[in-house]
Amino acid sequence: MMKIKKQKSNNPELSCVIITLNEEKHLPQLLNSLKKQTFKDFEIIVADYNSADKTREIAKKYGCKVTAGGSYSVGRNNGAKISKGKYLLFLDADSILPKDFLEINFEHFKKSRNGTGTVPLKPLSNRKFDKVFFRLYDYWSKAMSRVSPHCAGCGIFARKDIFKKIGGFDENVVFAENHDFTKRAKDHGFVILPRHMYTSVRRMDKEGRMKFVGKYVYAGLYRLLNKEITQELFNYEFNGAVKYGEKIK
Repeated sequence: MMKIKKQKSNNPELSCVIITLNEEKHLPQLLNSLKKQTFKDFEIIVADYNSADKTREIAKKYGCKVTAGGSYSVGRNNGAKISKGKYLLFLDADSILPKDFLEINFEHFKKSRNGTGTVPLKPLSNRKFDKVFFRLYDYWSKAMSRVSPHCAGCGIFARKDIFKKIGGFDENVVFAENHDFTKRAKDHGFVILPRHMYTSVRRMDKEGRMKFVGKYVYAGLYRLLNKEITQELFNYEFNGAVKYGEKIK
Protein backbone atom coordinates (compact mmCIF):
# COMPACT_ATOMS: atom_id res chain seq x y z
CA MET A 1 0.00 0.00 0.00
CA MET A 2 1.68 3.22 -1.15
CA LYS A 3 1.37 6.62 0.46
CA ILE A 4 -0.16 9.39 -1.57
CA LYS A 5 2.46 11.77 -2.92
CA LYS A 6 2.84 14.72 -0.60
CA GLN A 7 1.58 18.13 -1.61
CA LYS A 8 3.97 20.78 -2.89
CA SER A 9 4.25 22.55 0.49
CA ASN A 10 3.11 22.43 4.09
CA ASN A 11 0.31 24.79 3.12
CA PRO A 12 -1.71 22.98 0.43
CA GLU A 13 -4.29 24.90 -1.55
CA LEU A 14 -6.94 22.24 -1.09
CA SER A 15 -7.99 20.08 1.84
CA CYS A 16 -10.02 16.95 1.05
CA VAL A 17 -12.20 15.84 3.97
CA ILE A 18 -13.54 12.28 3.93
CA ILE A 19 -16.10 11.09 6.49
CA THR A 20 -15.88 7.40 7.39
CA LEU A 21 -17.46 4.63 9.43
CA ASN A 22 -16.20 1.06 8.84
CA GLU A 23 -15.01 1.82 5.31
CA GLU A 24 -12.09 -0.61 4.95
CA LYS A 25 -13.68 -2.01 1.79
CA HIS A 26 -14.37 1.28 -0.01
CA LEU A 27 -11.83 3.79 1.31
CA PRO A 28 -8.80 2.33 -0.56
CA GLN A 29 -10.59 2.82 -3.90
CA LEU A 30 -11.13 6.52 -3.20
CA LEU A 31 -7.61 7.01 -1.86
CA ASN A 32 -6.11 5.26 -4.90
CA SER A 33 -8.09 7.57 -7.18
CA LEU A 34 -6.76 10.56 -5.21
CA LYS A 35 -3.21 9.23 -5.49
CA LYS A 36 -3.58 9.20 -9.28
CA GLN A 37 -4.81 12.81 -9.57
CA THR A 38 -2.95 15.04 -12.01
CA PHE A 39 -3.30 17.90 -9.49
CA LYS A 40 -1.15 17.21 -6.42
CA ASP A 41 -1.33 20.23 -4.10
CA PHE A 42 -3.80 18.83 -1.58
CA GLU A 43 -3.99 17.13 1.80
CA ILE A 44 -6.40 14.40 2.89
CA ILE A 45 -8.22 14.38 6.20
CA VAL A 46 -10.26 11.36 7.32
CA ALA A 47 -12.89 12.16 9.97
CA ASP A 48 -13.69 8.73 11.35
CA TYR A 49 -16.74 7.78 13.42
CA ASN A 50 -15.17 5.17 15.75
CA SER A 51 -14.68 2.51 13.07
CA ALA A 52 -14.37 -1.05 14.37
CA ASP A 53 -12.51 -2.25 11.28
CA LYS A 54 -9.21 -1.19 9.65
CA THR A 55 -10.44 2.18 8.31
CA ARG A 56 -8.12 4.29 10.45
CA GLU A 57 -5.16 2.00 9.83
CA ILE A 58 -5.70 2.27 6.08
CA ALA A 59 -6.04 6.06 6.23
CA LYS A 60 -2.75 6.39 8.12
CA LYS A 61 -0.93 4.05 5.73
CA TYR A 62 -1.98 6.33 2.87
CA GLY A 63 -0.59 9.34 4.73
CA CYS A 64 -3.93 10.90 5.66
CA LYS A 65 -4.57 13.00 8.74
CA VAL A 66 -7.11 11.26 10.98
CA THR A 67 -9.52 13.03 13.32
CA ALA A 68 -12.70 12.18 15.21
CA GLY A 69 -15.89 11.91 13.17
CA GLY A 70 -19.55 11.76 14.11
CA SER A 71 -22.69 12.47 12.14
CA TYR A 72 -22.20 13.76 8.60
CA SER A 73 -22.10 17.38 9.77
CA VAL A 74 -19.91 16.72 12.80
CA GLY A 75 -17.37 14.77 10.76
CA ARG A 76 -17.13 17.40 8.04
CA ASN A 77 -16.84 20.23 10.55
CA ASN A 78 -14.15 18.37 12.51
CA GLY A 79 -12.17 17.76 9.34
CA ALA A 80 -12.42 21.42 8.33
CA LYS A 81 -11.14 22.50 11.76
CA ILE A 82 -7.74 20.88 11.23
CA SER A 83 -7.45 21.65 7.51
CA LYS A 84 -4.69 23.89 6.12
CA GLY A 85 -6.09 24.62 2.67
CA LYS A 86 -7.90 27.80 1.65
CA TYR A 87 -10.36 25.56 -0.16
CA LEU A 88 -12.24 22.47 1.01
CA LEU A 89 -13.56 19.41 -0.79
CA PHE A 90 -15.91 17.12 1.13
CA LEU A 91 -16.00 13.52 -0.09
CA ASP A 92 -17.68 10.25 0.85
CA ALA A 93 -15.54 7.14 1.19
CA ASP A 94 -17.52 5.12 -1.37
CA SER A 95 -16.73 7.37 -4.33
CA ILE A 96 -14.08 7.27 -7.07
CA LEU A 97 -12.60 10.28 -8.90
CA PRO A 98 -11.38 10.39 -12.52
CA LYS A 99 -7.68 11.28 -12.57
CA ASP A 100 -8.28 14.82 -13.88
CA PHE A 101 -11.16 15.49 -11.46
CA LEU A 102 -9.22 17.85 -9.19
CA GLU A 103 -7.25 19.55 -11.95
CA ILE A 104 -10.38 20.49 -13.91
CA ASN A 105 -12.86 21.17 -11.13
CA PHE A 106 -10.58 22.92 -8.67
CA GLU A 107 -9.25 25.33 -11.30
CA HIS A 108 -12.79 26.02 -12.48
CA PHE A 109 -13.98 26.56 -8.91
CA LYS A 110 -11.20 29.03 -8.08
CA LYS A 111 -11.78 31.05 -11.23
CA SER A 112 -15.51 31.18 -10.60
CA ARG A 113 -14.94 32.90 -7.21
CA ASN A 114 -18.06 31.24 -5.85
CA GLY A 115 -18.38 30.22 -2.23
CA THR A 116 -19.54 26.65 -2.87
CA GLY A 117 -19.86 24.20 -5.74
CA THR A 118 -20.88 20.68 -6.61
CA VAL A 119 -20.20 18.16 -9.36
CA PRO A 120 -22.20 15.87 -11.66
CA LEU A 121 -22.58 12.31 -10.44
CA LYS A 122 -22.40 8.95 -12.16
CA PRO A 123 -23.34 5.71 -10.39
CA LEU A 124 -20.96 2.83 -9.81
CA SER A 125 -23.59 0.65 -11.41
CA ASN A 126 -24.60 -0.65 -14.82
CA ARG A 127 -28.32 -0.65 -14.02
CA LYS A 128 -30.38 1.53 -16.33
CA PHE A 129 -32.57 2.74 -13.45
CA ASP A 130 -29.54 4.02 -11.57
CA LYS A 131 -28.15 5.87 -14.57
CA VAL A 132 -31.51 7.51 -15.28
CA PHE A 133 -31.99 8.44 -11.63
CA PHE A 134 -28.58 10.09 -11.40
CA ARG A 135 -29.17 11.94 -14.66
CA LEU A 136 -32.50 13.26 -13.37
CA TYR A 137 -30.82 14.33 -10.14
CA ASP A 138 -28.25 16.33 -12.12
CA TYR A 139 -31.04 18.05 -14.07
CA TRP A 140 -32.85 18.85 -10.82
CA SER A 141 -29.66 20.22 -9.28
CA LYS A 142 -29.11 22.53 -12.26
CA ALA A 143 -32.73 23.68 -12.24
CA MET A 144 -32.56 24.54 -8.54
CA SER A 145 -29.07 26.07 -8.56
CA ARG A 146 -30.22 29.71 -8.54
CA VAL A 147 -33.18 29.26 -6.21
CA SER A 148 -32.13 26.70 -3.63
CA PRO A 149 -28.80 25.07 -4.50
CA HIS A 150 -28.65 21.29 -4.16
CA CYS A 151 -25.49 19.27 -3.90
CA ALA A 152 -24.65 15.68 -3.18
CA GLY A 153 -22.75 15.25 0.06
CA CYS A 154 -20.15 13.10 -1.69
CA GLY A 155 -18.75 16.05 -3.67
CA ILE A 156 -18.90 19.57 -2.20
CA PHE A 157 -16.31 22.28 -2.91
CA ALA A 158 -16.18 25.27 -0.57
CA ARG A 159 -13.99 28.26 0.11
CA LYS A 160 -12.87 28.02 3.72
CA ASP A 161 -13.59 31.68 4.43
CA ILE A 162 -17.21 31.19 3.33
CA PHE A 163 -17.41 27.90 5.23
CA LYS A 164 -16.41 29.72 8.41
CA LYS A 165 -18.63 32.71 7.71
CA ILE A 166 -21.81 30.61 7.57
CA GLY A 167 -20.78 28.38 10.47
CA GLY A 168 -20.01 25.23 8.49
CA PHE A 169 -22.54 22.40 8.46
CA ASP A 170 -25.45 22.74 10.87
CA GLU A 171 -25.07 19.88 13.35
CA ASN A 172 -28.74 20.16 14.33
CA VAL A 173 -29.87 19.16 10.82
CA VAL A 174 -30.23 15.38 10.71
CA PHE A 175 -31.00 14.91 7.00
CA ALA A 176 -30.16 16.90 3.83
CA GLU A 177 -27.50 18.83 5.76
CA ASN A 178 -25.57 19.16 2.50
CA HIS A 179 -28.48 21.00 0.85
CA ASP A 180 -28.92 23.19 3.93
CA PHE A 181 -25.22 24.08 3.76
CA THR A 182 -25.27 25.23 0.13
CA LYS A 183 -28.60 27.00 0.61
CA ARG A 184 -27.15 29.08 3.45
CA ALA A 185 -24.08 29.82 1.32
CA LYS A 186 -26.18 30.85 -1.70
CA ASP A 187 -25.50 34.58 -1.35
CA HIS A 188 -21.78 33.88 -1.74
CA GLY A 189 -22.25 32.10 -5.07
CA PHE A 190 -22.79 28.51 -6.15
CA VAL A 191 -21.49 26.71 -9.22
CA ILE A 192 -21.95 23.28 -10.79
CA LEU A 193 -18.50 22.16 -11.92
CA PRO A 194 -17.86 20.30 -15.19
CA ARG A 195 -16.07 17.06 -14.26
CA HIS A 196 -18.16 14.20 -12.89
CA MET A 197 -17.36 11.74 -10.15
CA TYR A 198 -18.52 8.17 -9.54
CA THR A 199 -20.35 7.19 -6.38
CA SER A 200 -21.77 4.03 -4.85
CA VAL A 201 -25.38 2.87 -5.02
CA ARG A 202 -25.04 0.63 -1.95
CA ARG A 203 -27.81 2.44 -0.07
CA MET A 204 -30.15 1.89 -3.03
CA ASP A 205 -29.15 -1.77 -3.10
CA LYS A 206 -29.84 -2.17 0.61
CA GLU A 207 -33.12 -0.23 0.87
CA GLY A 208 -34.55 -0.90 -2.57
CA ARG A 209 -34.81 1.70 -5.33
CA MET A 210 -38.42 2.75 -4.79
CA LYS A 211 -38.02 3.12 -1.02
CA PHE A 212 -34.83 5.10 -1.50
CA VAL A 213 -36.42 7.49 -4.01
CA GLY A 214 -39.51 7.81 -1.84
CA LYS A 215 -37.45 8.98 1.13
CA TYR A 216 -35.73 11.67 -0.89
CA VAL A 217 -38.94 12.92 -2.49
CA TYR A 218 -40.59 13.08 0.94
CA ALA A 219 -37.60 14.90 2.43
CA GLY A 220 -37.57 17.37 -0.48
CA LEU A 221 -41.26 18.18 -0.04
CA TYR A 222 -40.80 18.53 3.72
CA ARG A 223 -38.01 21.08 3.19
CA LEU A 224 -40.12 23.04 0.72
CA LEU A 225 -43.14 23.19 3.01
CA ASN A 226 -41.38 23.39 6.36
CA LYS A 227 -37.88 24.17 7.54
CA GLU A 228 -34.76 22.05 7.63
CA ILE A 229 -35.02 18.50 8.97
CA THR A 230 -33.94 18.62 12.60
CA GLN A 231 -35.83 15.55 13.78
CA GLU A 232 -35.78 12.00 12.46
CA LEU A 233 -38.54 11.60 9.85
CA PHE A 234 -37.57 8.05 8.95
CA ASN A 235 -34.84 5.52 9.61
CA TYR A 236 -31.66 6.73 7.96
CA GLU A 237 -28.34 5.09 8.72
CA PHE A 238 -24.81 6.41 8.32
CA ASN A 239 -23.29 4.09 5.73
CA GLY A 240 -25.83 1.44 6.74
CA ALA A 241 -24.18 0.94 10.12
CA VAL A 242 -25.62 3.20 12.81
CA LYS A 243 -28.49 5.62 13.06
CA TYR A 244 -27.56 9.01 11.66
CA GLY A 245 -28.14 10.95 14.87
CA GLU A 246 -26.46 8.50 17.26
CA LYS A 247 -23.96 10.13 19.58
CA ILE A 248 -20.36 8.97 19.93
CA LYS A 249 -19.80 7.24 23.26
